[in-house]
Amino acid sequence: MNIVVCVKQVVDTEAVIALDGAGEVELMGQTMVIDPYSEFAVERAVQLKEELGGTVTLLTLGSQDCLAAVRHGLAMGADAAVLIEDEQWTARDAAQAAALLAEAASTMGADLVMGGWKSGDTAAAQVMGRVAAIMRLPLANMATGLSVEGGTIVAECEVDDGVETARLPLPAVVAAQQGLAEPRYPSVRDVMQARRRGAEVRPVADFAAASKPTTVTVVSRELKPGRCGGRIVAGEAPVAVAETVRLLAEEAKVL
Repeated sequence: MNIVVCVKQVVDTEAVIALDGAGEVELMGQTMVIDPYSEFAVERAVQLKEELGGTVTLLTLGSQDCLAAVRHGLAMGADAAVLIEDEQWTARDAAQAAALLAEAASTMGADLVMGGWKSGDTAAAQVMGRVAAIMRLPLANMATGLSVEGGTIVAECEVDDGVETARLPLPAVVAAQQGLAEPRYPSVRDVMQARRRGAEVRPVADFAAASKPTTVTVVSRELKPGRCGGRIVAGEAPVAVAETVRLLAEEAKVL
């Protein structure tokens, strides 16, 4: 089975985020890691390769700086990697990113295209769905379970208040949710070997989708305000309830 996994590099999800003067996320001094949802997809892809044979190829859109995420995936057990090199990748919206990934994946003969159902930075949750639509493939979204049965996959997908089990013909697209697989910790030997293995670099200018116009432009960003301390409303129940309702309406303005 030939599996292509779309991966993304993001700021460590445990990091404290700051904005620079232009309103962009300050990356200086930050630890960059493979996106957690991408990592779930990589782990399950490697498990499927170990169960069924085949290859796992990582596919990422980004600059040379994003190769750290690629090397992590290689250390986990992926066989190869492709980098769509684009110095402006952070300025591309979900539609542009999906178009580039889909164009590249379409040339790779994939039986299965995987990725995270959202990313840990923008949490837009659009790219893998768009990839499936562009490639005209069925999509298993927010997958928490995945198995292969002949020419089909059986996916358990998280839905409101439950889990939906779906059977999809191959080739297909699977967007991973937390719970799909528990990522392994690569050994030191695997990490060192991954450092010696590079990625195939394809300039973004070689893709027709590179000329696709931006449809969404981020106008500004701002950090969430710090949490305020709690407030205790004292008094007998009828008085306290009335005062609480007043505060919610007049101060919190949620009523």
